[in-house]
Amino acid sequence: MNKLLIFIITFIMLTGGSTMATGKINEWDKTFKKSNKVNVEKVSFKNRYGIKLVGDLYTPKKKSEKKLPAVAVSGPFGAVKEQVSGRYAQTMAEKGFVALAFDPSYTGESGGKPRNVASPDINTEDFSAAVDFLSNQKNVNPERIGIIGICGFGGFGLNAAAIDTRIKATVTVTMYDMTRVTAKGYNDIIGEDARYEMKEQLNKQRTEDFKNGNYAKTQGLPDKLTGDEPQFVKDYVDFYKTKRGFHKRSIGSNSGWNTTSSLSLINMPILAYSHEIRNAVLMIHGEKAHSRYFSEDAFKKLKGKNKELFIVPGANHVDLYDNLEKIPFDKIESFFNKYLKEDK
Repeated sequence: MNKLLIFIITFIMLTGGSTMATGKINEWDKTFKKSNKVNVEKVSFKNRYGIKLVGDLYTPKKKSEKKLPAVAVSGPFGAVKEQVSGRYAQTMAEKGFVALAFDPSYTGESGGKPRNVASPDINTEDFSAAVDFLSNQKNVNPERIGIIGICGFGGFGLNAAAIDTRIKATVTVTMYDMTRVTAKGYNDIIGEDARYEMKEQLNKQRTEDFKNGNYAKTQGLPDKLTGDEPQFVKDYVDFYKTKRGFHKRSIGSNSGWNTTSSLSLINMPILAYSHEIRNAVLMIHGEKAHSRYFSEDAFKKLKGKNKELFIVPGANHVDLYDNLEKIPFDKIESFFNKYLKEDK
């Protein structure tokens, strides 16, 4: 496989009936400060495939006599709930929502073996499983549930909205379509012949994995930069590999995804039915993000007057992970207030 394809595969894989249980969080292990305006507890629930998902449930401390609107949050691709999704969930709880940040299947504290696996089907299902959980909470109005998908989980979240009509409003932030970028590379530079070569190498790896009894990993982000890397890789390193965003359970901060995860992403494109989403969608992306075209192209497929693309001036991809001066939380709040109204 030529060096260009190896580079593309490596960084593509970086960038990206239930039971219930609850428990106290004894140690604050997040990459953001704890808010004194919310309560947070550890919860778990199962998805449709029987995989236990673990999340942090953030609720406003201020009591309400009415059932509240709720949002489920996940992403970025390769992150855990203690990083970006938890920050978003905590902020939404401060604004009066019940907010669930969860680890996707095979990652973080969630179940599923082998570890470090991505799946276009299962990761879409994870959002619906989160809706299952929220729909059955006593303080949640099941008719007022939305989702926030960040980076690669923006794509999976949009895909979930296409199948799950219970999702009344969807926000995607700095969205990646992981199936498109895996199959075609950045800016669609991988053609059929190069993709076939990729498949040959990945299937050869399957044989090796079976023989070895374990799963080879992608290279992961470098601990130190040479200076020759693309700017977006430098941005990722600045988040995942520093105190700013490092977490011991994060794939992005440590070893990479299973190499053969790419196979299903190549062969099962998501967003095929995104044009059938009838509920509201807000797509947010940074003006200077290398990934901006994913949101712009996905937005073109959406139909109806309840869809909006919002470009954040001056923001790059990673800015929308944790830069509070760039993340448009007021915009997100007003969007959910509009489309998760009690009597709409």
